[in-house]
Amino acid sequence: MLMTLGVLAVLAMLFVMFAGFWTDWLWYRSVHYSSVFTTTLWTKIGLFAVFGLLMAVAVGLNIWLAHRLRPPLSAMSLEQQSLDRYRMGVAPYKKWVLLAITALIGLIAGASASGQWRTWLMWVNGVPFGQKDPQFGLDVSFFAFDLPWYRFLLGFGFAATVLSLIAAALTHYLYGGLRITSPGARATAAATGHLSVLLGVFVSLKAVAYWLDRYGLAVKSSDFKATGNWTGLRYVDANAYLPAKTILFCIAVICAVLFFATLWRRTWQLPVIGFGLMVLSAILIGGLYPAIVQKFQVQPNEQAKEAPYIEKNIDATRKAYDIDQTKPENYSGKSTVKAKDRLRADADSAASYRLVDPNIVSPTFQQLEQRRKYYQFPTTLDVDRYQGKDTVIGLRELNIKGIPKRNWINDHFTYTHGYGAIMATGTATDANGSPVFTESGLPTSGQTPKYEQRIYYGEKTEQYSIVGGPQKELDYEENGEKTTSYQGRSGVNLGNAFNRAAYAVAFSEPQILYSGAIGDGSRILYNRTPKQRVEAVAPWLTIDGDAYPAVIGGRIQWIVDAYTTTNGYPYASRTTLGDTTTDSLTAGNQTRAVVAQQNQVNYIRNSVKATVDAYDGTVKLYEWDTKDPVLKTWMKAFPGTVEPKSAIKADLREHLRYPQDMFKVQRELLTRYHVQDAAQFYSGSDAWQVPDDPTNKDGNAVPPYYLSMKMPGDTKQEFALTTTFTPNGRPNLGGFMAVDADADSEDYGRIRLLRVTQDVPGPAQVQNKLNSLPSVAQFVRDLKGADSDIQYGNLLTVPLDGGFLYVEPIYAQGRNALYPLMRKVAVSYVDADQPEGDTTKDTTVFEDNLAKALNAVFGVDGETPTTPPPSDPTKPPVTGEAALAQAIADAQKAFSDSEAALKKGDWTAYGKAQDELAAALQRVAEADAQRKADAGKNADGKPAAGAAKPAAGARAAGAAKPASDG
Repeated sequence: MLMTLGVLAVLAMLFVMFAGFWTDWLWYRSVHYSSVFTTTLWTKIGLFAVFGLLMAVAVGLNIWLAHRLRPPLSAMSLEQQSLDRYRMGVAPYKKWVLLAITALIGLIAGASASGQWRTWLMWVNGVPFGQKDPQFGLDVSFFAFDLPWYRFLLGFGFAATVLSLIAAALTHYLYGGLRITSPGARATAAATGHLSVLLGVFVSLKAVAYWLDRYGLAVKSSDFKATGNWTGLRYVDANAYLPAKTILFCIAVICAVLFFATLWRRTWQLPVIGFGLMVLSAILIGGLYPAIVQKFQVQPNEQAKEAPYIEKNIDATRKAYDIDQTKPENYSGKSTVKAKDRLRADADSAASYRLVDPNIVSPTFQQLEQRRKYYQFPTTLDVDRYQGKDTVIGLRELNIKGIPKRNWINDHFTYTHGYGAIMATGTATDANGSPVFTESGLPTSGQTPKYEQRIYYGEKTEQYSIVGGPQKELDYEENGEKTTSYQGRSGVNLGNAFNRAAYAVAFSEPQILYSGAIGDGSRILYNRTPKQRVEAVAPWLTIDGDAYPAVIGGRIQWIVDAYTTTNGYPYASRTTLGDTTTDSLTAGNQTRAVVAQQNQVNYIRNSVKATVDAYDGTVKLYEWDTKDPVLKTWMKAFPGTVEPKSAIKADLREHLRYPQDMFKVQRELLTRYHVQDAAQFYSGSDAWQVPDDPTNKDGNAVPPYYLSMKMPGDTKQEFALTTTFTPNGRPNLGGFMAVDADADSEDYGRIRLLRVTQDVPGPAQVQNKLNSLPSVAQFVRDLKGADSDIQYGNLLTVPLDGGFLYVEPIYAQGRNALYPLMRKVAVSYVDADQPEGDTTKDTTVFEDNLAKALNAVFGVDGETPTTPPPSDPTKPPVTGEAALAQAIADAQKAFSDSEAALKKGDWTAYGKAQDELAAALQRVAEADAQRKADAGKNADGKPAAGAAKPAAGARAAGAAKPASDG
């Protein structure tokens, strides 16, 4: 009975261990990436077996050899005779003791080696970079792929040698080969020879370490007061450490030969002397000499000595982070246009100003489009393009915490998915300050063609669901409850008892095994967030912090940017991804944090674009950077997992964009590496910093913003990702950076960097000036009096005619209100050097809508600036009834254009038509007032009694004016 229970207990333990492996295999097979699972598994098993066996053999062989070389018992001293009881205790079990020791050491070593599967795969599949390091003339792949593997082998060799030496010494001592307190020789000749060989191996490995250290200098990190974090050789490395390592290598080789010679000389005198000289040389040559060179050669003239190495660091860093083609363009910050009407007209075409801030309006989406408590929108919405227009989008995902009644069936069977993508135009709000939705409702409808609206895979979907079986799912509630049953092929089949038992163990949920809600057709869905799925099928990628949704080909697809990285690019400065990509949006939002927060890298490429189907979870990886050697290496290691770039369809490509985390890494590097002159780089006189977000008081960096805009010299707007820089320690604007973010553009990925050469106010200064305006102070007082709060939206920066235009939407939210509404728009046009008194110099205004704000900032009257047609001296001006008729015709045309644009959902055209309608109505009022005034005049030109007052007509026409775009 006890035997049976014991066997059952062992089988149960084995099944628990097996369940995790089996469920992982089932999941990878369900997503059609089983090759990733098998390649990784067999690589780990191979490394475990090979290095575990090598370690076990090395240690076991030396223990056996030490036992074999033991002296006869008659030759043992009194000290050794006292160990008889230990020898006698071990003697009957010495084979088992040897096997146990070697097995334990082998298991530990094998487990450690299996963790190096990435290093092995990169070494065995490494592809050349085609670039050589400037010091040794070796391909960069040697440092990125080869050197890490050689260092692992060296570390393993040291571990095996040290463990073998300790094991052999203990065995020799136990069996009399070594003596500690007995008079006479301390070691037998056999023990001396054995241990000398092991010491010779150790010193030989040290010689190899000295040789590899020479190459390690190219990727060594150090502190350099001129730049902070430094990677690569400096003057003292090239002229002191490098020759020192070579000399120490030679000394170590000689010392190793002396240890091996002990096999014949049977004395440790020369090896010990040699080892002492090696240690002394390491201190003097490897430590003291470089310190002397640094103190007396480098420090007195550091800039000149370090200049060649700074140039190498600049060149390598710019290549490693793909910013080598970025060269600063001087931008004075001084307006090149004086005419106010021209500035106002140029402002209209300079950008599509995004007034709907995706970082603020999530509560508005939540309140207006949530529909049910168990739905939820992300804290920060996403910006995409639909029909060429900037659009704010968020998915109505399942929020399990909002389920009316929580239990296992409801949590995992009934409430399984979200429903619908909600979209709003990014450039306008309605008269109340709410977003203008272009896709809304439950189910949704609007500008988007029919698509599968059910969201089984999303950023908020972290729990598992069991679908497709006898238990029906709640689809949505709108005029009654609708149910559905999952028709997708994702997930793992729970139709057989073995799979159910495995998942019951893996998820610690016994109900999975016996629940009647699971039957034929039941499938379990898990690993449901886009990041989880992409990271699982491509564990060699670093995932961007922001997966974003897009409606493509009748399905909602999550688009995930992924990076290949390495820490072994010679001379390129390192950066910590978690720190570099943190800004005011990601600081408190874990869903937007980079996966590998503390990974230090010095090479990065956005080499893969991935998609995750929100309905069936299908994951696809597409090659994006076709020249990246790191990606080519991984594609060799995992063939067939990444589809070629040509497989990306047009409807997917139009939604691809330049990733934010890549941009943040590049902008952080460009705060220093926009400077390419070594002397200027050393002095730090032109160093920049990423400014703190002036709309947020937490002190984190301002986030980059997606915006359709024109850069200087461009003829049309492009979808771009933008950011600003300020000089170190100063608040004024130092630079402006924008990258072409539209994947359909020929210039995709091109970074434009403007260096502001004049003194122009920066974001914080503009925000401070805005806060100090009397109108703002009154607005804030009124809000507080109404128990409301003010929220500042994204402060957008746009280059305009030599100066910079800042645009910021202002939101208000009552203390008891559920969501914010856009109430005001602040606009500031900053210009470095305009004549005193010019209204375009550093002007900040605070108005009800964007049109009024732009008019006010440029000092233009009316809703929109109008440029009258050139006059013809041969024709009299149109006045009277003709002028009135013309104005009425213009108003009718503008109204028709407005209605047509509204039906098409073209909000830019709608806003333009509304502006034209307002202008035409104003002309109607003026012409009508003038006509009445002329009709009421006497022959002498004086007004007749009872004539209509022009102001009345003007007020009447003004009352008919439609609301502007807000």
